Amino acid sequence: MNEEKLVSAAQKGDVNAFNQLVLAYQGLAYNVAYRILGNADKAADATQDAFLRGYRALHQFRGGSFKTWLLRIVTNCCYDQLRVMQRRPTSPIDDLVEDDEHSTILEDASESPQEYIERLELDGFIQRALDALPEDQRVVLVMSDIEGMSYEEIAEVTSVALGTVKSRLSRARGKLRDLLQERRELLPHRYRL
Repeated sequence: MNEEKLVSAAQKGDVNAFNQLVLAYQGLAYNVAYRILGNADKAADATQDAFLRGYRALHQFRGGSFKTWLLRIVTNCCYDQLRVMQRRPTSPIDDLVEDDEHSTILEDASESPQEYIERLELDGFIQRALDALPEDQRVVLVMSDIEGMSYEEIAEVTSVALGTVKSRLSRARGKLRDLLQERRELLPHRYRL
């Protein structure tokens, strides 16, 4: 994929070029949104909103990394969702029904039913631990440790200084480690301190 050509064509009105960019980055955008928001429906909404905003603002893109530019929009959409959730907290009935959609993606046919249940429990606890982190720390942790982005990319996406990214990441990792150690019985033996 030649990102520069696709972006240039999309800026000139080629919807197919923009669709190719969407296909290339929709998984990454959704994963970041899901880990920040902790809710599949809200992550899907934030991802869709980010691509719509990106398409409308494509004329403002001035070069550089399209991925970074797009993830900044995704992050801002997530912040918007979090603000709405804080103003009007709700408990949709759909959340009461267990959704295995995300865990089946990682399902291993060789694991036993007990291991499967333990993995689901650990996955749920990790997501709750991520949700317990302050928003700014959660964002940098997701981008660095889950999506594998560099510190420089994260600084560009979040519009903060490189040192701020490093300090937020350090604090987030420390809090996450402490939360996980409180429930170390959920961790595989090799990860217990």
